[in-house]
Amino acid sequence: MSLEIIRLSNAGATAQILPEFGINCFSWRPVVTGAAFDALWAVPEFASGEGKPSHSGIPILFPFPGRIRNSAYEFAGKQYTLTASGMNSGNAIHGFVMNRPWEVIVRGESRVVARFQASQVEPKILEEWPADFELTAEYALTASTLSFTLTVRNPDTRPLPWGLGLHPYFRVPLGTGGAASECQLQVPAAKRWELVNVLPTGKQRDVSGTYDLRAGRAIADQEYDDVYGGLEATGKEFACAVIDPANGRRINITFGPEYRTVVVYTPPHREAVCIEPYTCVPDLFWLSEQGHDVGLQVLAPGASFTTRVEFTAA
Repeated sequence: MSLEIIRLSNAGATAQILPEFGINCFSWRPVVTGAAFDALWAVPEFASGEGKPSHSGIPILFPFPGRIRNSAYEFAGKQYTLTASGMNSGNAIHGFVMNRPWEVIVRGESRVVARFQASQVEPKILEEWPADFELTAEYALTASTLSFTLTVRNPDTRPLPWGLGLHPYFRVPLGTGGAASECQLQVPAAKRWELVNVLPTGKQRDVSGTYDLRAGRAIADQEYDDVYGGLEATGKEFACAVIDPANGRRINITFGPEYRTVVVYTPPHREAVCIEPYTCVPDLFWLSEQGHDVGLQVLAPGASFTTRVEFTAA
């Protein structure tokens, strides 16, 4: 498959984005102390649309990040059924937008803006979701920073429930020296959600041992696929990081208080690590039914909400 690649550049930094494949930014080469390096990981065939959309670059997870148990949920007294993923025990996963085409509406040397409206891209989505939605996404590039801004708008006459997640794959190590196991993860989370079959039970535990990432912890041989809560802000924002002591580099991930959860994941190939800001806990409808405040957002007809995540190399 031949896909259009949008290439951004600014002060020696570059980024590559696939608008037809979920507006996924699959390559980002920031500049630190005069040298550019690969900060994101993607399978080699991803640029041609052959890779799995959730396994490379920065997949956008909307209107639900993570899994929905049994691919079914209830909202406003109505039952809905989602398309199940065969790889996830019959659970739906990661929403509708990461593998579908977005319309590019602004092209600049260091900035791109794209649009996705469910009813226009694939009307069948409205059979599985309570309301139509329109997304406007912007990537902007400087020498050391890649920023992502998303505006969610409800063009429907019905309320729009939603959650958002970003699933970036950061390459480790962040250079030619050192090893992935020496790289450190830093996440300001005091709690970890208990999971059974990768679904939250509703219980949270205090972090401890290898799961306490607040001060930074080497990946070593630890396997993570964990949902963190109890985030502790630095000023008005939350700040996570991937730190590579051997190469003297780090990637800072900053986001606002609308993000309630961070998922930390180490892929089996061990060439990348994911620090994923989510506005909600996975399986948000079931947990909400159990009385948990897990970040389920609802937009009134005509309303909109804008959110931003920033990745900075240092």
